[in-house]
Amino acid sequence: MGTYVRTGDVNTWYDEHGAGEPLVLLHGGLVDARFFEPNLGPLAEHFHVYTPERRGHGHTPDVPGPITYQLMADDTVAFLETVVGEPADLVGHSDGAFVAMLVAMRRPDLVKRLVMISGGFSKAGEAAPDMEWDVDAITQFLGPSYAEVSPDGADHFRVVATKIGEMAAKEPNLQAADLAAVTARSLVMFADDDLMTMAHAVEMYDALPNAELAVVPGTSHFLTQEKPHLVNALLLDFLTREPVPTVAAIRRAARA
Repeated sequence: MGTYVRTGDVNTWYDEHGAGEPLVLLHGGLVDARFFEPNLGPLAEHFHVYTPERRGHGHTPDVPGPITYQLMADDTVAFLETVVGEPADLVGHSDGAFVAMLVAMRRPDLVKRLVMISGGFSKAGEAAPDMEWDVDAITQFLGPSYAEVSPDGADHFRVVATKIGEMAAKEPNLQAADLAAVTARSLVMFADDDLMTMAHAVEMYDALPNAELAVVPGTSHFLTQEKPHLVNALLLDFLTREPVPTVAAIRRAARA
């Protein structure tokens, strides 16, 4: 059913599933928590899963002003403090992955483990940098799903899509060196045909202090839906098992 909680100026909608240690799923841009439906069941077998929807997304109404990654990270910190009340694992997809990274950088005390799926740290890593942000096409693709649940009504989708487009025109804009601030054990997961280049994925993996890397073959930016069985297996392996001692460590041996 879901419920609402006031986090600053945002009336955040969220739902809960399963029991166990807290796990927060952060959806991508212009979609909502339903995007994780192929992944929710297996995760809820092991964790108490929270599925908040960010400002202007899903059941959560929009608020006046721009939408930025920093604002969404602030909202997520407020949700973790107000609702979860203890350190949690964060799993984010696309925009949600970058929001999760910002939370881990700012508030490491709130993050146990961090999974970033198909979310880069810099526009320099875009695989199609000249792709036009076509609000009409995006509305045709994602607008109907938005209209099913948004309290703002179907026509407001174009407003939110324009805000996200304005954000995407200049963000994210971190440098690789900035990622050293992420102290949580991290999993970087990308499709082999994603919106970010494979070189960017490797740069991100190299820059994070305590990271593991997964590439899901034969998938695109929608990998969580295209091969949920494989994505779920990777998520659960990372979230439920400690790192194994590797036989021929090179990268990790140098760090040790």
